[in-house]
Amino acid sequence: MRREQLEHAIRAACQIIDAREVIVVGSQAILGTFREDQLPAAATMSAEVDILPMAPTAEQTAQLADALAGAAGELSHFEQTHGFSIDGVDLDTAVLAHGWRDRLVEVKNANTAPTAGAAPFTGWCLSKEDICVAKLCAFREKDRNFVGALLDAGLVDADGVAARLADVPEHARHAAEHARSWLDSRLDLH
Repeated sequence: MRREQLEHAIRAACQIIDAREVIVVGSQAILGTFREDQLPAAATMSAEVDILPMAPTAEQTAQLADALAGAAGELSHFEQTHGFSIDGVDLDTAVLAHGWRDRLVEVKNANTAPTAGAAPFTGWCLSKEDICVAKLCAFREKDRNFVGALLDAGLVDADGVAARLADVPEHARHAAEHARSWLDSRLDLH
């Protein structure tokens, strides 16, 4: 995926759910911090953008997430036309360290505007360390490969990721400890 595709996803998601801003929580949130030419291939492989709608209640967030998935999700006309999909997600989708909202990276420019000259929509992308925490707590092979590629490229700091893993909500402690073990063993190998 490329940065322009992320910007397109932000614009489309905001238009679909009639919102001014959304949060990008999946791996492609890394494009809020780095351009695709700065990233290893393993960090831009996903053709899906995970979007968390911003709504007053969990129920409203879930409804908006369903609307996104229905309009632009996997196997949709949107995906067939643009070569990537938008997956609407809710707050239960990813494990995030305390304070993650304070570290969001803003993506807002002419490419996120609905039309030329209009006010741009805003995509708030997880910080690079918060993405790594979410990926490591999910602990799928593709997630470990993603984090490993960022570590190998020197784009994320292992100590920063470890500190965030120590600061996840109580319900995710076991997943974070498992992730920390993987991180420690990987660092021992390098």
